Amino acid sequence: MTQKITEQYTEDAIQVLEGLEPVRKRPGMYIGSTDERGLQHLIIEIVDNSIDEALAGYCDKIDVVLCKNGACSVRDNGRGIPTGMHKQEHKSAVEVVLTKLHAGGKFGGKGYKISGGLHGVGLSVVNALSTDLEVDVYQNGNVYHQDYKRGIPQNSLTIVGPTKERGTKITFLPDPEIFETVDFNYDSLKNRFKEIAFLNKGLSISLTDEREGRERSETFHYEGGIVQFVEALNKGKEVLFPKPVYIHKEAEDYEVEICFQYNDGYNEVIHAYANNINTEEGGTHLVGFKNSLTKIINDYGTLNKILKETEKLSGEDVREGICAIISVKLTEPQFEGQTKTKLGNSEMRGYVEKAMQEDFSAYLEENPQIARELVLKCVTAQRARDAARSARELTRRKSVLENTTLPGKLADCTSKDSALCEIYLVEGDSAGGTAKEGRDRRFQAILPLRGKILNVEKARLHKILENAEIKAMITAFGCGIHEDFDESKLRYNRIICMTDADVDGSHIRILMLTFFFRFMRPLIEHGHVYIAQPPLYKVHRTTGDKYFFNDDDLNNYLDSLGRKGYELQRYKGLGEMNAEQLWETTMNPETRTMLQVTMDDAFEADQIFSLLMGEQPELRREFIEKNAKLVEELDI
Repeated sequence: MTQKITEQYTEDAIQVLEGLEPVRKRPGMYIGSTDERGLQHLIIEIVDNSIDEALAGYCDKIDVVLCKNGACSVRDNGRGIPTGMHKQEHKSAVEVVLTKLHAGGKFGGKGYKISGGLHGVGLSVVNALSTDLEVDVYQNGNVYHQDYKRGIPQNSLTIVGPTKERGTKITFLPDPEIFETVDFNYDSLKNRFKEIAFLNKGLSISLTDEREGRERSETFHYEGGIVQFVEALNKGKEVLFPKPVYIHKEAEDYEVEICFQYNDGYNEVIHAYANNINTEEGGTHLVGFKNSLTKIINDYGTLNKILKETEKLSGEDVREGICAIISVKLTEPQFEGQTKTKLGNSEMRGYVEKAMQEDFSAYLEENPQIARELVLKCVTAQRARDAARSARELTRRKSVLENTTLPGKLADCTSKDSALCEIYLVEGDSAGGTAKEGRDRRFQAILPLRGKILNVEKARLHKILENAEIKAMITAFGCGIHEDFDESKLRYNRIICMTDADVDGSHIRILMLTFFFRFMRPLIEHGHVYIAQPPLYKVHRTTGDKYFFNDDDLNNYLDSLGRKGYELQRYKGLGEMNAEQLWETTMNPETRTMLQVTMDDAFEADQIFSLLMGEQPELRREFIEKNAKLVEELDI
């Protein structure tokens, strides 16, 4: 929203709800965890404060720098934290914000109408969890500065010079006593900042990495906002509309932005946000969008005789191939759900439905040819879904422990405790046989897959469920797919893709991951999917064998030997290893290396899968050429 607050943002707007609590003793309560995700959260919290300034109409530029010494600085050109003395606390408002939990301008409505941060918790938490923190405020023609160590002020807020600029700069060094790692992840931050820039058109966010050997810098700025977001998501796909449908409604206490466009695919991609927060569990704004979309398309189809009077399209039918962004902003968001990412404000459903009814209905009336194509596309989707229903019934299992329906080629484990069990998806019968011999049958199951499974990016559901290899996986896992997915029925805690370390093996692995991403996404979201890392080389010496997983480690070892007295074997496939070697290098929990597939950025993952498995080979070739070198960690 571009509205400016009428009341001044001064020290009087800072309200203290409670004193500083021992954040250092229980950091997980405030940032979720002390791993890399929690570390990244520190930066996001500070940036969220700058975003709040942008939402209030006072900031259009944010600069984030990963410094050489491991610190991070975030600077914006907003109004700056108020520098005057706080009447209750008898210290500067800057110090109050940095040392008191729940102290900020987000409570009484004087500082911000719209906000997405931790409501005053953010800055004080970052301060408490940093060995050093410096704050610089550019305000009233002066630069104000103060230093902190582990949340304790080392001096008073002091004027250190004149300035014509305005804004706030926070520089902090995360505490290694708190965090498992203090190494910021550039790519994860990049993805989040790109998302924020899409959601706030006109806002510019730069990310610079000054760390030795990693120097790079990018700026994210999208004047088209969520329209460009949808265009980016649909890149490489054939689209139904010549340009995305964009709907924007704004009132005193809320704003609704909706953008969507259909493509020729079969997947539904909808991202919903409230005050820039990704509401992964949906909420009232998403319900309003889905309900109105279904009603509007049905009404148009019936009124214009494209649908029979008795024919009704379901929500799934009208959403096949849609790519949509719903972004709402409101003064008092109510979040609920297991992870507090579900919007609960009931009034927002009505606002979204009204916006859709007014603008999308008019769009269909003004574009009759496109409207007819859309309704017919939805009818085709309905027929395909009916065909898939009977096929889907064949994949459902009545019980987690009912082994009578398991695929015949599955070598199941003896344990019935799913938390302890894992299943290897192995490329080919030969490697499958070796894996069956080498496994620990108590907790390791083996499912050999013959050849390449179906590319689900290019097929409808009923065709997917007719594929023998996909049916075998669904039946073995026991948890169903798509809307029938039930994680409580999952028979294995770890699903491990084990393919050859060559181009064909990589392709098969991508086909598997595409299937999981599109139809069993919670498997990835909840950390059940892994990639096995079989060795590429074996070096045999009289003193014993050593295995290597990449060229650099191999060459370093061979150099240490003077390149004498050894035999080198390059494994072309899993089948070249005997059962004992496969166990020791790839399957033994004590010695193996596995990569966990995660979903830190669903937007990026969706683009990559669409690009790799889609219909445009030139884009796929360009991606492969840019990313030909194997990386050490796969993070989807």
